[in-house]
Amino acid sequence: MTPDPEAAGTVRVQMAVNGRPVNAEIPACTNLADFLRGELGLTGTHLGCEHGVCGACTLMVDGAAVRGCLMLAVQADGAEVTTVEGLDDPLGRALREAFVARNALQCGFCTPGMLATLREAIGAGLVPERAAVRAALSGNFCRCTGYEAIVDAALDVIGGRDAR
Repeated sequence: MTPDPEAAGTVRVQMAVNGRPVNAEIPACTNLADFLRGELGLTGTHLGCEHGVCGACTLMVDGAAVRGCLMLAVQADGAEVTTVEGLDDPLGRALREAFVARNALQCGFCTPGMLATLREAIGAGLVPERAAVRAALSGNFCRCTGYEAIVDAALDVIGGRDAR
């Protein structure tokens, strides 16, 4: 059963999204992914399973990778939210470039979540080994690539000794 937005009331949220201030009045039950896509037009955050399982909606809140479909927008009040459109720091750029160079995307649906997950993992000191990268990505599903090129791209960025 979907909650009735009218019954839930509205709330005011203020946050920084990709470095820009956002101030909005939204239904209290709006999840963060829907807010970013519907209210702000940031469609790089993809919705897949809407149960937090597939990882397509993964984005950054205060530097941590979170599932945008499971987090209410009001929970991000006062936070710094970074979507794939805002992954423009040196590590974010390096990941995007490595994904292109390694052809680590096909349909691209999972790519934003993969990039956010890797951004957090590499920033936290991900060990440059295939098994460690695969473990870091274990909550992100891809139906197109078979993951090899994604792992290779990550290893290119972190200097993995077993990058192909």
